[in-house]
Amino acid sequence: MSKTINIKRLLIAISFILAAAFIGSYIWIQNQYVVPILMYHSISSADIKPLMVMGDPFKIKLRLNNVSPGSFEKQMGFLSKSGYKVISLDEYVQGNKAKKKFSHKTVVITFDDGYVDNYTNAFPILKKYHFPATIFLISDYVGKNSALLNWEQVKEMSSNGIAFGSHTRRHVYLPDQSREQMKDEIMESKHVIEEHLGKPVDYFAYPSGGFSEEVKAMTALSGYKAAFTTNRGYDRYDIDLYELSRIHVNNWDNGLTLTGKLSGFYNLFRELRPSH
Repeated sequence: MSKTINIKRLLIAISFILAAAFIGSYIWIQNQYVVPILMYHSISSADIKPLMVMGDPFKIKLRLNNVSPGSFEKQMGFLSKSGYKVISLDEYVQGNKAKKKFSHKTVVITFDDGYVDNYTNAFPILKKYHFPATIFLISDYVGKNSALLNWEQVKEMSSNGIAFGSHTRRHVYLPDQSREQMKDEIMESKHVIEEHLGKPVDYFAYPSGGFSEEVKAMTALSGYKAAFTTNRGYDRYDIDLYELSRIHVNNWDNGLTLTGKLSGFYNLFRELRPSH
């Protein structure tokens, strides 16, 4: 009899331990939620070769980065139909500073480089769904090539729910630059965009996701409120505002894969890559 009682007590104890472990794991995972920041480049079906701008090679291979207008429409439609709340970078950064607990169906949309198809293809779709977004411009390249936005288009979008940040002057890999070159790329690009728009430029995206502690310090010193990289692996709620991860969206991301990327836990178990 006593042996049977002891076995029952053991099973009960094991059940309590397993339940506690499950509840603890669930709470831990829920506390790791981070609002996904989506990263797009070109919204085009074209297979465009690397651009030549102002005599310098603009080394972005669009065949690897572009999302077709049809896919982009489906992805934005999925956000709308599935009840996701798309917020601006301002709302995200201010909420992050205040330790706000965002809804698990919150998302931010960003674009890098400033391709003209962000205006011709993405902008009408964003307006259709009333989604805010931020485009990071390479300031010296604006209006210098037919594949890139011009200032008139930038101003129109700026007046209609699209914010603009900096992506340096010439799309250089910042960790490889001297301090003076770094300062010029980070600070002067901000000034140029602000002069054209008459609005403060508060956010910065590191070209190719490359940064260092010195780059981060220069970005903060230049007056940016936050800076963004690319997929870097493990994300957390209290992450450094000058090292914010984003999630690259591909042309083939559909309901299933997009749901994973929108979960808020996409980077949780991914390997952390070095910043440079």
